[in-house]
Amino acid sequence: MTTIFERTATALATLAPAIPYALAPYQTSNNAALPDVYIAYQLITSPPEQHADDAETLRRYLVQVSIWSRAGLVTLPDVDAVMLTAGFQKSDWRQLPRDPATGHFGLAKDYTYLEGV
Repeated sequence: MTTIFERTATALATLAPAIPYALAPYQTSNNAALPDVYIAYQLITSPPEQHADDAETLRRYLVQVSIWSRAGLVTLPDVDAVMLTAGFQKSDWRQLPRDPATGHFGLAKDYTYLEGV
């Protein structure tokens, strides 16, 4: 069975190597500088959606994909296309505060995935 982490990583892998990604928090090896654009993802919630015969039958996952860019938020990688292709549905977006230490602007995009258990 594929986990939600594997499913998300597989979707985002189609953007690599041009856009590096990682499970949040994004970290570089040997304290190298962060790339100009990168993606970090994390699971926010995973409530059960349906039960039958005293067993869970459906679970909904909410995954946040955060895109970070030093150039601003106008031209970002098409994360929607790869997530929708992987079976996710778009949800909320929100701007993240600019990181004063690195100069990155951030946009968090939420995606849901309904999975039969």
